[in-house]
Amino acid sequence: MQRRYNLAHLVLDSVVVLGLTLLMVCVDAQARIAFISDRDGNAEIYVMDANGDNPRRLTNNRGADLSPSWSPDGKHIVFSSDRDNNRDHNIEIYVMDADGGNQQNLTNNPNNDRSPSWSPDGKHIVFSSDRDNNRDHNIEIYVMDADGGNQQRLTNNLTEDEDPSWSPDGKRIAFSARRDGHFRNDSGITYEIYAMNADGGNEQRLTENRKNDWEPSWSPNGERIAFSSDRKGDLQNFEIYVMDADGGNEQRLTENRVDDSSPSWSPDGEQIAFSFVDRDRNVEIYVIDADGGNPQNLTNNPHGDGSPAWLNSPFSVSLAGKKFTMWGRLKQVDR
Repeated sequence: MQRRYNLAHLVLDSVVVLGLTLLMVCVDAQARIAFISDRDGNAEIYVMDANGDNPRRLTNNRGADLSPSWSPDGKHIVFSSDRDNNRDHNIEIYVMDADGGNQQNLTNNPNNDRSPSWSPDGKHIVFSSDRDNNRDHNIEIYVMDADGGNQQRLTNNLTEDEDPSWSPDGKRIAFSARRDGHFRNDSGITYEIYAMNADGGNEQRLTENRKNDWEPSWSPNGERIAFSSDRKGDLQNFEIYVMDADGGNEQRLTENRVDDSSPSWSPDGEQIAFSFVDRDRNVEIYVIDADGGNPQNLTNNPHGDGSPAWLNSPFSVSLAGKKFTMWGRLKQVDR
């Protein structure tokens, strides 16, 4: 009886391992990066394979299409664009299918809505907006349903709250902000990284230094946040940093004489894609290991490519932690 029991468990374990192996292959096969490029004369949304191969243009209009963010199922991309308001440069949030089809406007107001980020369950989109502007440069964080309905403000300050990024469990939103009490430099009040609950409550300041920290990006396991900062000293020289989700253990990953910005984690948490400005001021997309090693150029053309957004599918595999995430629910698999 005991031998039968062990044999049954062996068969079950084999099936689980096989299923998870197939799942990892599926995740790797569909790993793609959305990005912005002006290689065809105007800022448009493109996608490419995870190794930089097979770039394809998804949008084609006179306006600037910016800030792509994947839906968790990989079927849609949300982005910002001034395509319908070129004269006033008014920016709105749009959504389209992953192949560029069925493009729809989700927001419609006379102010700017930008920097969208899709929630892990696919039901909501967080973004920044100056629609309730009661003073110059007053930008707040908002959230809406994935179809554009039920738009609500999450922050309420007299300065900028920008660059929202959803945690993989859907409970927290990281963002950059300028607040009273921050350090001041030649450009004014500095930006710092904050995090808050998904409903806007329980704000916590994660960074504190005399330079700017912005563009936070959560790792797939939710344990770390990548961001860009000019704390090295030169206002124009931003580098990629990483820290624990509570703000501890800050580490610099890049060290270049030009800007590194817009970090985005790979689905397995092993790499980070980012925008790199070369010596000729041309913007390319690079990828590095999560510890900062092994830098590689994914794009290589004389035009600007930037703002990478890696597709993190509903099934995000973290091999190091042996964790498998499905629609925001974390399941521990003991091998």
